[in-house]
Amino acid sequence: MEQLRPLTDWLPITLKEVQKRGWEELDVILISGDAYVDHPAFGPAVIGRLLEQNGYRVAIIPQPNWQDDLRDFKKFGKPRLFFGVTSGCMDSMVNHYTANKRKRSTDAYTPGGGAGFRPDYATIKYTQILKKLYPEVPVVIGGIEASLRRVTHYDYWEDRLFPTILEDSGADMLVYGMGEQPLNELMKMLEKGIPISSLRTIPQTGILVDEGEKMPKNKNWEDVEIASHEVCLKDKLKFAANFKIIEQESNKAKARRILQKVGKKTLVINPPYPPMTENEIDGSFDLPFTRLPHPKYKKRGVIPAFEMIKFSINMHRGCFGGCSFCTISAHQGKFIASRSQESIMKEVDAVTKMPDFKGYISDLGGPSANMYQMKGKVQEICDRCVSPSCIHPTVCHNLDTSHTPLTEIYKKAAAHPDVKKAFVGSGIRYDLLTKTYNKKGDESLDEYMEQLVTNHISGRLKVAPEHTSDDTLKVMRKPSFKHFHEFKKKYDEINKKNNLDQPLIPYFISSHPGCEEQDMANLACETKDMGFKLEQVQDFTPTPMTVATVIYYTGVHPYTLRPVFTAKTREEKKNQHLFFFWYKPENQRIIRDKLSKIGRKDMVEKLLGKAKVKTEEVKRKFRRGRKRRR
Repeated sequence: MEQLRPLTDWLPITLKEVQKRGWEELDVILISGDAYVDHPAFGPAVIGRLLEQNGYRVAIIPQPNWQDDLRDFKKFGKPRLFFGVTSGCMDSMVNHYTANKRKRSTDAYTPGGGAGFRPDYATIKYTQILKKLYPEVPVVIGGIEASLRRVTHYDYWEDRLFPTILEDSGADMLVYGMGEQPLNELMKMLEKGIPISSLRTIPQTGILVDEGEKMPKNKNWEDVEIASHEVCLKDKLKFAANFKIIEQESNKAKARRILQKVGKKTLVINPPYPPMTENEIDGSFDLPFTRLPHPKYKKRGVIPAFEMIKFSINMHRGCFGGCSFCTISAHQGKFIASRSQESIMKEVDAVTKMPDFKGYISDLGGPSANMYQMKGKVQEICDRCVSPSCIHPTVCHNLDTSHTPLTEIYKKAAAHPDVKKAFVGSGIRYDLLTKTYNKKGDESLDEYMEQLVTNHISGRLKVAPEHTSDDTLKVMRKPSFKHFHEFKKKYDEINKKNNLDQPLIPYFISSHPGCEEQDMANLACETKDMGFKLEQVQDFTPTPMTVATVIYYTGVHPYTLRPVFTAKTREEKKNQHLFFFWYKPENQRIIRDKLSKIGRKDMVEKLLGKAKVKTEEVKRKFRRGRKRRR
C-alpha cells in the first residue's frame, strides 16, 4: 500500500509549495536538467538538503522550459544569495546523443522517459538565461557537465575545442567534483557578508579573473600554468600535453592550482579538498531524503533512472582504476571516501520501509563495487604519488586491497530480517580478485568471492574486461585479458561447487583508441572460444576530460605525445562493431571478406567455421545449383 506523505517532506518546486512554508524570499534556487528525485543519488537533492540542514530556504526548478516566455525561470523571483545550476546527473550531450551522434528518443531522468525536456549544453543555456533575466544575481554551476568541462576540452558533438564552461556560460563560480565541501565553505563566507565576486580561494572551485585584476593568493598553494585556450586551438600537441597536468593534479593528495589564459582572462582552478572523512560522507547520506520522486510527477509516469536505483545503496565514492575512457576519477577523484557500516545499515533499514519494497536490494555498491574502504597503507606515500591509477600497470604495493570490510557489510545486509536478497549490481573490478594480478592480495579475496557468488548475484554477473588485445588494454589502462581467464575459471568453480547456474556477462568496447579491426577480430575469436555470444557491447564515445578523448582528438597519447591509431569515421566504427556479432548471418560475409583481405584466413575458419549459417546469396546459389543437377 502506498504511503502518503505531506508535500512539505520534499523541497519546494512550485510557488505554492514555497508559500505553504511561509517563505517570502528564497536564499538559493537550484536549477536542474533532471526531474527532482529526493534521493542521495541525485545531486540537486543532496545540495538542496545540505543547504536546508544549514538553515537556508532553498527551492528547485527541475527541467525548466527554456523555449517559451521563460516563466519557469521567473516563478520564484531572484534568490537572496545565488542560483545553483546543473545539467543533472549526466552531461546533457551524452544524455541526448548516441556514439554515432544520433538523437536519443528517451531520457532516463524524465518522468515517463520522454526526451526533449532539457536543452543541449544545458548548463550553458540555463546560466545564459539567468544572466539575462537577473544579471546582478551570482550563478554557481556544478555537477558532472560543469565539472568535466572546467578547462579547455574537446567536444565530440561539435568536433571542436571549447573553452572552460565558465567562459561560455557566464557563470560566476564553478564547483567541480562532489559539491558538499566547497558548498559548506561558500555558505560560511557568504554569511560573513563576503560577496561571491570576492571568494577566489575556495578549494575545488574555478573562477575567471579579468585582465588587470589582482591574482588571488593562497600561501599554501603552488601554481602550474597550462597552455592557453588560444594556443590549444592552434596546437593539438599543446592541448594533449595540458591533459597530463590536469589529470595528475586532479588525482594528487596535494595538488597545485591550475592557471590557464582564456582570451584576456585567466581561468583559476583551485586544488580539490581532501577526500571526505567517514563522518562527512555519513552526514551527506544521512540527510532527511524521502528517497522518492516529487509527487508532482505521479501522473506523468515513472522516472527510469530512479526505478533503476530506488532499492540500491551507494557505499563509497571515488575510483582508483583510472581507466582511460572513464570520467569517474576526474569528477570524484581516485581516493576512496567510504561510509561507516552504521550509516550503510541505516540506509538498508530505510530501503526496507519503502512502500513497494519486496525484500530485494538491487545493489550494494559504488562507482566500482569492490573498492570500499580501500586506501594507502602509508599516507605519506600517497601524498607523493602522481599516478592517476592505483592498479595500473600493476597494483600499487601501498594499496590495502582487503575485501573483509565489504564482505562484512554483505553479510549484515543479507541478515536483515526484511531483506530476502541483497544483490551487487555495480561493476566488479575482477582484476583485484585474481592472484596473478593482485599479487599481494590476502585470503579476504577468496572469502569475498565466495560470498559474492553464492549470495549476491541476481542471475548473472556483469564484469568489464573491455577488450582482449593487450595493446588496446594498455591504452585503456586495463589489465591483460589473461587475468579475465583466471577470474572466469575461479568464478565457474564456485558456481559448480554450489550447484549454481549464473552466467558471466562481459562488457566490451569497440573503436577505442589503440584498437584496430584485427584486434576486434581477435576479440571475437577469443570470446567465442570461451563460449560467449556478446551482448553488453558499445562503441567508444569521446567525453570531456578523459585520456581516450584526448587521443581521439589529437591522435597522440597525452603522456608520451606518440601517435595512437583511432577509428574515427562512421565506416571504421561500424566495421569494428560488427565483429561483436559474428554469429549474425548478415555480418558473416562482410567479416569473411575483411579477414581475407588482411590475409587472416585462419581467423575466418576459427570465427565462422565451415558450417556457419549461409547468407541469403549463398542459399540462392545453392538452390540454383541443385536445380541444374536435376
